[in-house]
Amino acid sequence: MAEHLRAVKGMNDILPPDSVRWEWFETKVRALMARYGYANVRTPIVEPTALFVRGLGEVTDIVEKEMYSFEDAMNGDKLTLRPEATAGIVRAMIEHNALYNGPLRIWSQVAVFRHERPQKGRYRQFHQIDVEALGHVGPDVDAEQILMCRALCRDLGFVEGRDVRLEINSLGQPPERAAHRAALVVYFNDHAEALDDDSKRRLLTNPLRILDSKNPSMQALIEAAPKLVDHLGEASLAHLNGVRTVLDAAGVAYRNNPRLVRGMDYYNLTVFEFVTDLLGSQGTVCGGGRYDGLFEQLGGKPTPAVGWGMGIERMLLLLEAVAAPMPAPLLDVYAVVPSAAAMSAAMVLCEALRAAGLTVFMHGAGSDGWGSIKTQFKRADASGARHALIFGDAELARGEVAIKNLRVADAPQRSLPLARAAEWAAELRNA
Repeated sequence: MAEHLRAVKGMNDILPPDSVRWEWFETKVRALMARYGYANVRTPIVEPTALFVRGLGEVTDIVEKEMYSFEDAMNGDKLTLRPEATAGIVRAMIEHNALYNGPLRIWSQVAVFRHERPQKGRYRQFHQIDVEALGHVGPDVDAEQILMCRALCRDLGFVEGRDVRLEINSLGQPPERAAHRAALVVYFNDHAEALDDDSKRRLLTNPLRILDSKNPSMQALIEAAPKLVDHLGEASLAHLNGVRTVLDAAGVAYRNNPRLVRGMDYYNLTVFEFVTDLLGSQGTVCGGGRYDGLFEQLGGKPTPAVGWGMGIERMLLLLEAVAAPMPAPLLDVYAVVPSAAAMSAAMVLCEALRAAGLTVFMHGAGSDGWGSIKTQFKRADASGARHALIFGDAELARGEVAIKNLRVADAPQRSLPLARAAEWAAELRNA
């Protein structure tokens, strides 16, 4: 027998019962987006490599080390599996002139690819919720997006301060960052002997990323480094204070973290993260901020924009870490079918119940036949269904089906007429 093939390392299958939790999470997200008036968009999984080189920055870790890039065998085009969602969405907005009629609030659920060492909470294929507000210049929309993240965390059952906490910062505008960058270069050059190899490389390319180092031996050095807030002008400080004013009014707890940066070059002004201490080194579960220059950088008109991304796998790991209850399948009826003779009647009734709005699972024949009634009842109970329908020979001979409530202890079994299924379906749905 040939050796069976396996999935690519770091790219995971999602099977039942895990997929039930995914669907539950996705339902929560869709409901949240509807409440806030955000419309769904979907962009290709493959984009021109130049999009990410230009959008993220040539010296970012993503572009330098993590992208899955290849040459199209048909025409030689250089293509890349998307390593993040925002650049592709901005490309689509520009290409289709989507903001012609005014600002947009949009969201997407995407698969993202980065070539890095897989570990818990960090995979080569992972999934994100991506949210963008395009064409809005004020700090009110920055604050709205932070409130959205908080609302989703609450919907999922997380406790603020215990399970997740918010950190915010301002990256200012490009001239302010340039002044800060120059100060960092001088400072870290003066302490070059204390830098690790990765920080020495970043000093020549993107010194701001040194502030994001997790190396314990460098934390005191980083803490004493020049702070960006000292280089912010009046307008940038006013924008940050505008965000804080809304958060304070809404009772949002947060920490001003002057060392908070983002991994992409396109961010400016507000940046924020929701972080946790329950997932080890993978502590960021949601991050975002403002990126007013990206549209122009990618060939479009100057357009203010702000957005955030949330890692689905990390959020689900966090649900496990806080022992959140596993959502049960929403199944109304499990149809117990003793034999092939009952199959036609069972199938017709199941279809009638589904047409009436019930969720119905019908037991099917396996390689060893239909299985015993006892075995089927065990499976019906394990399925989470509220009711079991039993298509026994005696009941079918009378034009009936037996029904038992699986969620009420010692509930009596009773019989219902097959021909009047539409009438008693509502009773099952509301029971």
